[in-house]
Amino acid sequence: MSFQEALDRQRRGIDYSKFTQTRRANRTESNSPSVKSTSEGAIFVDRLRSKDPEAFEEMVRKFGSRLFATARRYLRSEADALDVLQDTFLCAFRSMGTFKGNSQLSTWLHRILINSALMHLRANKHRPDDLQVDIDQLLPHFDGRGHWVHEPAWTASVQKTLEVADTRSVVRRCIDRLPETYRVVLILRDIDELDTTETASLLGLTEANVKVRLHRARQALKAVLEREQLL
Repeated sequence: MSFQEALDRQRRGIDYSKFTQTRRANRTESNSPSVKSTSEGAIFVDRLRSKDPEAFEEMVRKFGSRLFATARRYLRSEADALDVLQDTFLCAFRSMGTFKGNSQLSTWLHRILINSALMHLRANKHRPDDLQVDIDQLLPHFDGRGHWVHEPAWTASVQKTLEVADTRSVVRRCIDRLPETYRVVLILRDIDELDTTETASLLGLTEANVKVRLHRARQALKAVLEREQLL
């Protein structure tokens, strides 16, 4: 089967919309085909490198739910997240020959998805967003004597907040209200747990700028969470 035929089969044969049921899929993901050993994993990767469409479909079933959940963190629209998910798998299919096996296949796919999501955000950066808040109104201020008007900055990891909050969907909704430039840094650093250097490289920023944006994003998120009475 040719490369183009495999791509066409992939487009026809996989219903990406099923990944909108993320929570249900995540609960049953353990029943998906799995790689049980290093040798089986190597065989699976070899099948992918040979453009085996059945192996490709297996990869989509195995990793689709988690990758869709990641895409939804970056993209507010399910439709946009599905577009990015499909772009990720198509890119992986085309680039499989570059996968050296130095990392887990899931890690490699995760990096491709993040790059695809960031490219999508850049392409749509002028899209109006009615939910976005003014971050300057959320940041701490000083009075005329140089004292905090509100309490000092909150520096807790967002991941920890997600773990302890009673309603995770509310926390995620609060994150979604942050301006794009701050929201993305917060997700990369505190949720996907990329380091400062990699985050700076992905966003084309200096490491100092990443640290400043992360600091401001955490402060703003704290204020939004307080409004929702989650802190």
